[in-house]
Amino acid sequence: MKVWLSAFRLRTLPLSLSCIGMGGFLAALQSKFNGLIFFLCCSTTIFLQILSNLSNDYGDTVNGADHAGRKGPQRAVQSGAISALQMKNAIFIFVGLCLVSGMTLLYTAFGLELKSILFFLGLGVLSIVAAIAYTVGKKPYGYIGLGDLSVLIFFGLVGVMGSQYLFTKAFSPLQLLPALSCGLFSIAVLNINNIRDIESDRQAGKFSIPVRIGREKAVQYHWVLLLGGILCALIFVILNYKSPVQFLFLLSAPLLIINGRSVGRLPSEKLDPFLKQMALSTLLFVLLFGIGSLLA
Repeated sequence: MKVWLSAFRLRTLPLSLSCIGMGGFLAALQSKFNGLIFFLCCSTTIFLQILSNLSNDYGDTVNGADHAGRKGPQRAVQSGAISALQMKNAIFIFVGLCLVSGMTLLYTAFGLELKSILFFLGLGVLSIVAAIAYTVGKKPYGYIGLGDLSVLIFFGLVGVMGSQYLFTKAFSPLQLLPALSCGLFSIAVLNINNIRDIESDRQAGKFSIPVRIGREKAVQYHWVLLLGGILCALIFVILNYKSPVQFLFLLSAPLLIINGRSVGRLPSEKLDPFLKQMALSTLLFVLLFGIGSLLA
């Protein structure tokens, strides 16, 4: 069980829950929050995140990105703690859990409204495919540097705007701004991971953004992600200004600055703790943003 929990990479879950939390807060601002829908959004997202982590463990080992010379923590299939066949079976199990939880969510949100169910079912299947295809298959898109774009789409736009639509059945263009904040901060977590693994990824032919542009520019890119996320939230608050308490989210800025400075200064082998720090900082940002907005 301990080995499986490690393979689930539970420290990544705060990041996946951040986009659902943001969607829930946006719905609460419109007095459309629903506890059951929120719970089912969280469970579906958790299953998707674990599916992605298991697929990543399997795919990176099969494709050679996870090997003895890698800087990060040892992975389950790489170490032999879990066989490739066991991991494939676990992947199929979590695909099933995603579908069951997701279909229950759609029925709860839409009842028998077929058009909405089919649209979101399509998004759900696409999310499952994206979670697996990141590192699994003959041409995984994570190996050609498209992981950042996928994270922006699924942790930002789909995660935030999609979840709030399940509550409200409506979209607002301004909601793109907090969705982009979540997406950019989520890319920052991936960027730390990719900076840490530059050398091993290069050897395995995994051309992530940091491999393509080098560490120095990857650090600059990291600052763009952090500052961009804060800027999007600032613009949203300014356009919807009611009270100074809406700027409560700025209390998370020092943690983001610490993260950016640490990524720029520390050697690769010491970056791993800042993956968790960035994920938790994103969750804190969402909580402060939501509380500030509700108190205004």
